[in-house]
Amino acid sequence: MAELAAAQSVNNMALERPIDRQGVARPSVRSERRVTSYDVAMLAGVSQSAVSRCFKPGASVSKSTYARVMKAAAGLDYIPNAAARSLITRRSNMVAVVISQLANLYYPEALAELSQQIARRGKRVLLFTMQHESDVEAILADIWQYQVDGAIVAAALTDAQVEEFERRRLPLVVFNRNLRGQSVNSVLCDQYEAGRLLASKLAAAGHRRFGIIAGPADSPVATERRNGACERLQELGLPPPVIVTGQFDYASGVLGVRQIVAQGGVPDAIICGNDVMAIGCLDCARQELGIDVPGRLSVAGFDAVEPSNWLSYNLTTLRQPIHNMALAAADLLTSLIESHGGTAEKRTFAPQFITGATARLVPATAADPLAA
Repeated sequence: MAELAAAQSVNNMALERPIDRQGVARPSVRSERRVTSYDVAMLAGVSQSAVSRCFKPGASVSKSTYARVMKAAAGLDYIPNAAARSLITRRSNMVAVVISQLANLYYPEALAELSQQIARRGKRVLLFTMQHESDVEAILADIWQYQVDGAIVAAALTDAQVEEFERRRLPLVVFNRNLRGQSVNSVLCDQYEAGRLLASKLAAAGHRRFGIIAGPADSPVATERRNGACERLQELGLPPPVIVTGQFDYASGVLGVRQIVAQGGVPDAIICGNDVMAIGCLDCARQELGIDVPGRLSVAGFDAVEPSNWLSYNLTTLRQPIHNMALAAADLLTSLIESHGGTAEKRTFAPQFITGATARLVPATAADPLAA
């Protein structure tokens, strides 16, 4: 009798609503109480678990059951309750993404790709941003307060911080940071080799005197790129480059080229820690200092951000395969969430060299003994 009364109550809820031409009840402006999956199940004549499967991406459910559930849900104006579902599944379907504000500002493709790939796996991003990478400890303290299913962290972590993830059994993927000597799941573009590659390409074209506008001192990406370039130049027996520090912004590129020229005159080439600084360097060299680029000075950067492709710049740079990296990070984290652990895995991607028009380079068909 109780089940019959409940079913009648649900039917009354549907009948009180206006009916469209397809026979589906349109949502009313107000309802007496929140509609639940139990109400939908009673109206559709299926189990409550069948309703749950219909709203779970990739779940197995017949076409007829799905159609009945969707019609009932539309008639009752039912919206799944994510909080209630998380209590049942013990998963929030949220993933923490930690990224520095500088990276998000000057390379937004990384966050956009990560968000898209995570959403395609039925999860949502809970974003945490840092002013500086050294602020990561405070960010982690905030993450522990949320019931996230896992985390993708674009920051260098200490051994103790990695161990804390393990202690809390929270799946972790480190994104685009090479934590050498640490057993941690990571997806990255090899920034050290990228620095070596750029130095090799420029040296092969006859550049001998270099300047480097490096990124922030607390950025592992900037450090790896600078070290790779410097060590490659040393291997080739070239003079030590003039190095100045920037903040990955346009103003740093402008100031950087001024400082390099003031310290040692115009070098053969300036390697900038990212494209935004390279664009600032390029504009200042051409417009303020009157230097012919690339005739007298070659300028190169990293990342291949959108403005670097504009006709007024056409920058020589290196592109990170961000789409493939984000895909790999989302796949790896999903696997960790489902399997609850396993051997730490590192997936490394190689950068793509973009020739551009801001550097003097040897023809692509010529032998390049220095590019190894």
